[in-house]
Amino acid sequence: MTAKIRPAKGPAYARIHGVGGYRPTRVVPNEEILKHIDSSDEWIRSRSGIVTRHWAGPDETVAEMTLEAAGKAIADAGITPEQVGAVVISTVSHFKQTPSIATEIAYRLGTGKAAAFDISAACAGFGYGLAVAKGLVVDGSAEYVLVVGVERLSDLTDLTDRSTAFLFGDGAGAVIVGPADEPGIGPAVWGSEGDKADVITQTVPWDRFWVGDVAELPVDDAGEVKFPALRQEGQTVFRWAVFEMAKVAQQALDAAGVAAKDLDVFIPHQANMRIIDSMVKTLKLPESVTVARDVETTGNTSAASIPLAMERLLATGQVKSGDTALVIGFGAGLVYAAMVVTLP
Repeated sequence: MTAKIRPAKGPAYARIHGVGGYRPTRVVPNEEILKHIDSSDEWIRSRSGIVTRHWAGPDETVAEMTLEAAGKAIADAGITPEQVGAVVISTVSHFKQTPSIATEIAYRLGTGKAAAFDISAACAGFGYGLAVAKGLVVDGSAEYVLVVGVERLSDLTDLTDRSTAFLFGDGAGAVIVGPADEPGIGPAVWGSEGDKADVITQTVPWDRFWVGDVAELPVDDAGEVKFPALRQEGQTVFRWAVFEMAKVAQQALDAAGVAAKDLDVFIPHQANMRIIDSMVKTLKLPESVTVARDVETTGNTSAASIPLAMERLLATGQVKSGDTALVIGFGAGLVYAAMVVTLP
């Protein structure tokens, strides 16, 4: 006789219950970036909309920034760390292949024996984590799930690269996902386009840093070690984000059954102000929709950008709890994830 698997006994729906963010104390204006590249403040602002960004100090590690944001999200959700059944962290700047940073965070937060793992989905990482968290809650595998996007992209920034030196910032954003009486997280519209994997890349793979007979340290023309940095084909990324990601965003609205006119908030990945404005225009969002433009003072923080922007909008009163928001992340891979959520 074939055994039958008992169906899941989780709640019917899930939603975001709390949000928290951490921005490093050091604020870096464009003027500081211009010490290393031949450009101007006007050019940087016109190309990206970025005026300042936050860079982490020696003590503001990926782990410490994560703990700060996570603690705020847990408090905002009104739960205790012991109620967190899973910790999902999205990052590309935790430089240990194993163990995952999530296991350290779960332990230091005091979650007990929560499931813990990292995901690598670049700027779409928060959306990926949100989709996974929703599944864990509805499946009954965890009552509450901590989802964190955290980056120290200053560690991967080539200050002499005129096309990327001004883009990246550091920070951590976190949310708590838990049970709900009605749908609070819509279907995820996500995917990848691996044929475009070389559009955004890390310049030097980590295995080039093996010492001995296996590999030699990569050096530049001056004989100095070339540490990994991020590179991208700016125009290709811009066109893809504006035209293809607008389609994905619309698909997420359709999947959730929400019309653009009924949307309250739009929180796209904070990559570039021109991309954000172009997506708003392509989606034909009405002026009543509040649009996150956190990139102006935070820069591109990859996986952290959406929860950081969400936290700031709520903290400043630009949006309110219960508002309906469209979120979309997209980046290296190329990967993407979009969904409609109810704000905590």
